[in-house]
Amino acid sequence: MTDDSDEVRVFDGVRLERVREHVWEIPRGGDMGAPARIFASEQLLEQIADDKTLRQLRNATHLPGIVGRAICMPDGHQGYGFPVGGVGAMDAETGCISPGAIGYDINCGVRMMRTSLTYDNVEGREAELVDALFANVPSGLGGGGIVEGDRDTVEGVLARGVDWALEHGYAVEDDIAHCEDEGMRLDADPDAISQKAKDRGKNQIGSLGSGNHFLEVQRVTDIYRPEVAAEFGLEPEQIVVLIHCGSRGLGHQVCSDYLRRIEQEHGDLLEGLPDKELAAAPAGSELADEYYGAMCAAINFAWVNRQLIMHRTRQVFERVFNRDWQAMEMELLYDVAHNIGKKEVHEVGVDADGRPVPVEEAVDREQRELYVHRKGATRAFPAGRPEVPAAYRDVGQPIIIPGSMGAGSYVLRGGERSMDRSFGSTAHGAGRTMSRTQAKNEFWGETVQNELRDQQKIYVKAQSGATVAEEAPGVYKDVDEVVRVSDELGIGDKVARTYPVCNIKG
Repeated sequence: MTDDSDEVRVFDGVRLERVREHVWEIPRGGDMGAPARIFASEQLLEQIADDKTLRQLRNATHLPGIVGRAICMPDGHQGYGFPVGGVGAMDAETGCISPGAIGYDINCGVRMMRTSLTYDNVEGREAELVDALFANVPSGLGGGGIVEGDRDTVEGVLARGVDWALEHGYAVEDDIAHCEDEGMRLDADPDAISQKAKDRGKNQIGSLGSGNHFLEVQRVTDIYRPEVAAEFGLEPEQIVVLIHCGSRGLGHQVCSDYLRRIEQEHGDLLEGLPDKELAAAPAGSELADEYYGAMCAAINFAWVNRQLIMHRTRQVFERVFNRDWQAMEMELLYDVAHNIGKKEVHEVGVDADGRPVPVEEAVDREQRELYVHRKGATRAFPAGRPEVPAAYRDVGQPIIIPGSMGAGSYVLRGGERSMDRSFGSTAHGAGRTMSRTQAKNEFWGETVQNELRDQQKIYVKAQSGATVAEEAPGVYKDVDEVVRVSDELGIGDKVARTYPVCNIKG
């Protein structure tokens, strides 16, 4: 290959080689522990290369025990140390776990609730519905949630996840059956979470927060795989509700606490990394185990957060449409995380000495337990995997990929190539192309709201015009293109597309 070939690109000193359509590789060199891959079309690659994403991805290959390749999804963009849209798998015995490769908002994720309502039932009532949701679902910076948490409440949420919500009347059994991990991480250790983190979280249980978090009422516009859509309970013109939020201040504090402890206790590991924001605790260390327990507890907190918002949404729909939520069949389709780290068993390639290598270079394969880090990436397990809920095991795990509030969102299912190509992962959204500061300079919130309402019949309500400006449709990548790449690579298959009806933001 030559640098003037279409098969090689160089961005800011980072050399990429085309492997096949939509697949680019940063070859292993220097102190890199593995090569890296970017899944992107030509259009998306130019956007991904516009910030520090590629350098961050290359840096991530220096994390101890990395297996296979570091991966950047088609929605990738610059993050804290590790790129958003990044996936990294580290050996659970000889590798490490990195809070920066999971993210501050632990278990930021999405859940979709389907209904028996159609767009005809909602059209003409959008303003009433968006006002009622905004008035009843807490949002914005700071405290204020659906549940006022005392010490026992917070401990119960952290330890038991959605099972706690079921016991207290905020969930039904079917909700648990349709949530990733049934809404509870058994490895959760509330004692590994600081009191400061618990204090930040106790008044935020059941709240959207701010930034890119939202609750959006949508209608199903397109079906791509009818047999899978039928298993997911989706059909054209159906009304669904998408909820996007995470672990709020509690998760942020957990990440901050452990980053500081890693700096203090494992400075030798940090010295060997090209970016201190990749701070990691060695697998098997006391700190790695404590962080994993704390992270799993924060994951439980986030699942309860989304569960309570769904519970309140059901109540709002009951009042607006004067019908019982069960009569409207307001059922959880699925809840999936996209800022998370998990111990998972994967088949990995090994060389003649038993060292992990990319599959193409392997002389053998073996099953290994890995810390799979997904930061702004979604688990995408195919049909047959035991981790997929029984209701979907024959067709594959549902994947929910939100677009901007002026574009469509997508429901996918785990693709057959996801385990080989991406450790069972795909993209998590459209991915930003513009900073929040730049967005506020480019857009005026009230103008964005008016244009969405008048030109697209999308009703948006937020705590401030600045929030709307920061989340204007123009600050995101083309979600259609992101999903096209995922679908054509076989890591996440298109099932259905949805379109916004009304949206509330913090």
